[in-house]
Amino acid sequence: MKGTGVSGLALAMFIALFTFGTDIVGYRDPDGKVQLALFATFVFGLLVGYRTRG
Repeated sequence: MKGTGVSGLALAMFIALFTFGTDIVGYRDPDGKVQLALFATFVFGLLVGYRTRG
């Protein structure tokens, strides 16, 4: 599969930001809106990537 390394890197970055984003970046997210935006962006990226591959 072509691009597996990049996909793995993107997945690792997503997990790190989703899980430890407040510690890494330092944002405050008491309502979970930033985590929701990260999750939505990841899902939309998966959908677009899937549709692009055909």
